[in-house]
Amino acid sequence: MRSSADLIFTEGVKMKVNSKDFQVQEGEQVKLKKWPTLVKPVYKSKESYNKLLSKQVSELSDLQQLLYASNRHSLLLIFQAMDAAGKDGVIRHVMSGINPQGCQVFSFKHPSATELDHDFLWRTTQCLPERGRIGIFNRSYYEEVLIVRVHPEILHGQGLPDGLIDEKTIWQERYRSIVNLESHLHRNGTRVIKFFLHLSKDEQRKRFLERIDDPEKNWKFDQADIVERKFWNQYMQAYEACLSATSTKLAPWYVVPADDKENARLIVSNIILDTFKSLKMSYPKTDAKRQQDLLSIRQQLMKEKPDNKDGEH
Repeated sequence: MRSSADLIFTEGVKMKVNSKDFQVQEGEQVKLKKWPTLVKPVYKSKESYNKLLSKQVSELSDLQQLLYASNRHSLLLIFQAMDAAGKDGVIRHVMSGINPQGCQVFSFKHPSATELDHDFLWRTTQCLPERGRIGIFNRSYYEEVLIVRVHPEILHGQGLPDGLIDEKTIWQERYRSIVNLESHLHRNGTRVIKFFLHLSKDEQRKRFLERIDDPEKNWKFDQADIVERKFWNQYMQAYEACLSATSTKLAPWYVVPADDKENARLIVSNIILDTFKSLKMSYPKTDAKRQQDLLSIRQQLMKEKPDNKDGEH
């Protein structure tokens, strides 16, 4: 995103967000310092935020039902960010109106011994969404080119043959594996949308302090978070390389300003809506035979006698 000119709020529940302002173009070399972590909000007040989000959640619910009924596509949403960027909140608020039967959320922590005995894409591939459904990855296979790149000692503990561990080439090789996977998914009807919630280091500090100062938020703070904060610059470099190498026309990355949680949620929901609408879905058509069958069943139902008022049959 280069400017906030296309981010405006209006009265009522109308909102204009140009999704392309946040999209990393294929082949673009990302410099995160040029991408803002805070922009002019698309909402005017807390009340207008609630109205806008409610409207978008309702639209998402309708489109998710259409996705399920048409049963031709699936949607994979990937969220990556530094600690405290608000991934959980975005998922919880934006997807609040989605039918749980049509949506699954997976959070990927440290890989298990079994997962380490397979290739780095294996554990997430098992969780890909079926046609007609939405899959959400809270962190993903991208951890393998982010945290593992910042902490290469992890790489040496993954059981790979020594000859395959070359830090000069392995990251490009993993990028290529990821791009090939996402291209394969697209060819088979799965649309992949990837969000990097772009948080400033100062805002992360504020949120960490809130978690420490508020007893009800203490559980959110992990000692490891402050350790990883020391590697901030290395993580930014890893993200820049990753976003540059793996944002494609088929599976784009979106860099979402995350210092304002409410704004981030509205931007994310708008991008998801735009993707849904691009699928040009429709409900299955009823052919003549099916219509005749339904008419026959309707006639049978109409002939049934109503139940007695006292509940007896």
